[in-house]
Amino acid sequence: PSYKVAETDNCYAFLDINPLAEGHVLVIPKEEVDYLFDVEDGLYTDLMLFSKKVAKAIKKVIPCERIGVAVIGLEVPHAHVHLVPINNVHDIDFSRPKLTFNEAELEATAEKINAAFLLL
Repeated sequence: PSYKVAETDNCYAFLDINPLAEGHVLVIPKEEVDYLFDVEDGLYTDLMLFSKKVAKAIKKVIPCERIGVAVIGLEVPHAHVHLVPINNVHDIDFSRPKLTFNEAELEATAEKINAAFLLL
């Protein structure tokens, strides 16, 4: 399942189904590239600017001090950026147990973030 948060011609943002926090979003280029630093420069710029806008939308609707950013690159063979609402450094520790949300909660969170994104 994919709970879309935002989309452009080149990029797609959706809720992580194994989140560290409510509003944990993955941002990907639509072009399949395994390693972030192999992404073509123009697409890389698009991805980062899109991630910035998505992060601002998350911050507007999810109570948190900041939006943490992580690129690990080992889990799946598709470059992606994690945007995680955080209040301290431990909130973005990927060894922590993941949270579980039901379908209605995920849909509601995605809709809130999308609405905020569209207003930016």
